[in-house]
Amino acid sequence: MARILAIDYGRKRTGIAVTDPLQIIATGLQTINSHELIPFLKNYFSTEKVELIIIGLPVNLNETETHGTMPAKNAFERLQKAFPQIPVKTVDEKYTSKMAVHAMFDMGMKKKDRQVKGNVDVIAATIMLQTFMENKQ
Repeated sequence: MARILAIDYGRKRTGIAVTDPLQIIATGLQTINSHELIPFLKNYFSTEKVELIIIGLPVNLNETETHGTMPAKNAFERLQKAFPQIPVKTVDEKYTSKMAVHAMFDMGMKKKDRQVKGNVDVIAATIMLQTFMENKQ
């Protein structure tokens, strides 16, 4: 089997998470600058087999667009163009950032580490991926 990769896309930073090859566990991979997404993934895909990319689509509770919806949609289109051999799906990312902050508290992460905004992004991507895996079964 191949991995599933999740992207929590933001205007500045992007959190990335992946499954293990058996698609049992979601693990945070890295936070990168958003403008480096495609080159980062090209490098990653040269060493790892990925069968699906999911990207979080931010929407409000009433399903209207947020300030982050269009950048995520644009990233979705760039991913499809750059990696036509890998399916790309959007998923609901409501509450993943809030859940990430709570998870950092629950893990006992030090205040200094909780203030690193990239930590929230990679944890949010991991939560999004774990939720996706749970819902597909």
